[in-house]
Amino acid sequence: MKRTWFLPATLDVIGMLRAQAAVTIDGIGALVDWAGGDPAAAERVRAHEHAADDRKRELFAALTASFTTPVDAEDLYMMSKHLDDTMNGAKDAVRESEVMALPPDDHVAKMVGCILEGVRHLDDAFRLLHPDRGEDGSATDAADEAIKSQRHLERAYRHAMSALLDVDDLREVMGRRELYRRFSRVSDSVVEAAERVWYSTLKEG
Repeated sequence: MKRTWFLPATLDVIGMLRAQAAVTIDGIGALVDWAGGDPAAAERVRAHEHAADDRKRELFAALTASFTTPVDAEDLYMMSKHLDDTMNGAKDAVRESEVMALPPDDHVAKMVGCILEGVRHLDDAFRLLHPDRGEDGSATDAADEAIKSQRHLERAYRHAMSALLDVDDLREVMGRRELYRRFSRVSDSVVEAAERVWYSTLKEG
């Protein structure tokens, strides 16, 4: 009797990570709209956060089921987690702004624009992690661009905090300071995802 061996599937985990990134890009795009003066965009931020959670769970399940992965499974897990932290932080910042009745200002708009740029560079980095798709750049170059975009956010953050010295309303100073810090922490998640791309690439090399 002929014996047939069945091996676990090799799933497109990079594609799943990019699907999560695509939803995150749309979600941060909605955040940019919200920061630009569209309060209704807050609901789109929340909807995309839920959708991104679904993509994250699908990836985590695939990482346990896939026979092989083009990048270490733990590294992919951490990239997804930091991407998830980015979207969660965006949702939480919007909610905090609503609770404090402090609408976004020009400083917030500049910061969230940098976050959107960073997430787009992350998606490029994820694409270039695939061994067959590095012909037009390297994952580490794209990760560097993501980190560079967040340095622009750091400058915007420092300028925003400095501007609070001219605000007399203590309630507004405290509220906006916390809101700016929220977006700075979102930026940290973008940087952590980019640094994980670097770490995974060095390991593979």
